[in-house]
Amino acid sequence: MMLSFFDQFMSPTYMGVPLIALAITLPWILYPAPTSRWINNRLLTLQGWFINRLNQQIFLPINQGGHKWAILLTSLMIFLITLNILGLLPYTFTPTTQLSLNMAFAVPLWLATVIIGMRNQPTAALGHLLPEGTPTPLIPVLIIIETISLFIRPLALGVRLTANLTAGHLLIQLIATAAFVLLPMMPTVAILTATVLFLLTLLEVAVAMIQAYVFVLLLSLYLQEDV
Repeated sequence: MMLSFFDQFMSPTYMGVPLIALAITLPWILYPAPTSRWINNRLLTLQGWFINRLNQQIFLPINQGGHKWAILLTSLMIFLITLNILGLLPYTFTPTTQLSLNMAFAVPLWLATVIIGMRNQPTAALGHLLPEGTPTPLIPVLIIIETISLFIRPLALGVRLTANLTAGHLLIQLIATAAFVLLPMMPTVAILTATVLFLLTLLEVAVAMIQAYVFVLLLSLYLQEDV
């Protein structure tokens, strides 16, 4: 019996126990541990350079109060990149293709930015719901629209990450299946298809990194509005 293309997105189980917790926890052991030596190795130096560049890119437009989020957002981005790239390996499971997991990341962080904005500057936070210079008849409508757009933000974060990774995995599986089926009948076409598959895999590695970056960047933009 042929399996469905969507079976790869089902959470793996062993003796009835879901293994998604193991898939989320295991990547942490791959990170290099910091050292007390004055001179680091190349891997730690590259990791430090990457984190510094990330912090400069994300937190430069945010005022000093938002810099408290640097460790949280940087750790989240590195974690998401690791999960996304490991999910491209054969016979692995990508936890970030699960909408429930991505929403579990997005909703608490988005809610934290909203609460911080309401606590620190409630007037400015509520002022975002009504643009300046709005005609009086449009005020109720715009307040409703802006409120809906505010509550859609975490859903957009989760759905964007899930949809992009799911589409990439499905496309890779479709092209790989086509190459496997065409190999005995048309070897030349199968080789060309395998070449396309290789290029698509490289693209998906880039997409895995970009989507993690976009996830954290949008969170930082939400934070910039409320800090």
